[in-house]
Amino acid sequence: MSRTGTAQRTGTVETDAGVARITWHPAKDAGLVLAVSHGAGGGIEARDLQALAAALPGHRVTVALVEQPWRVAGKKVAPAPRTLDTGWRGLWPALAAPGLPVVAGGRSAGARVACRTAAGLGARAVLALSFPLHPPGRPEKSREDELLGAGVPTLVVQGGRDPFGRPEEFPAGGHELVEVPYGDHGFAVPKKAPLTQDQAMDLLTVTVAEWLDRLPRG
Repeated sequence: MSRTGTAQRTGTVETDAGVARITWHPAKDAGLVLAVSHGAGGGIEARDLQALAAALPGHRVTVALVEQPWRVAGKKVAPAPRTLDTGWRGLWPALAAPGLPVVAGGRSAGARVACRTAAGLGARAVLALSFPLHPPGRPEKSREDELLGAGVPTLVVQGGRDPFGRPEEFPAGGHELVEVPYGDHGFAVPKKAPLTQDQAMDLLTVTVAEWLDRLPRG
């Protein structure tokens, strides 16, 4: 039976990269925390992050939506990867404070941060949403080493027409990969596609919920 979560709450965390912000969507009897951050061009209002925050507390997963310091400060452009990693590491103790296993995640640039830092922080696993395998039109600039080097169980959820890397472009490795058909980098699907936007988000949330359920929670 699904269990509803309790009221969301928001708090700030001081890091060496500035002040970060966490919006918690708690689950009753939670067994995991899924911490997910945004990309370089948007915030936690992204459709996939909001869909996960709405759905997963009913599966005993507390969702923590993380806003990196640059976003909290109102800046328009994300800083260098090293600074993003510094911010993520600095807020990790707050994410681990509930005493539950933490799955590190994010969309786009946030997924890269999660992959780069997961093993060192002791993350239980990584959820990579719209992993930017390469810049659009530049497949030779591959970031596959970040994905393959995560060092923990990893799920990639990728839009079928993502210009940053279509599912068939991804290398083989220890990660799982699930396609959201017709989805772009933001998982938007064309109006003429044979599945609706709501169905695309349902596919994403069900896929993530089932994967998280298979992870050990002890």
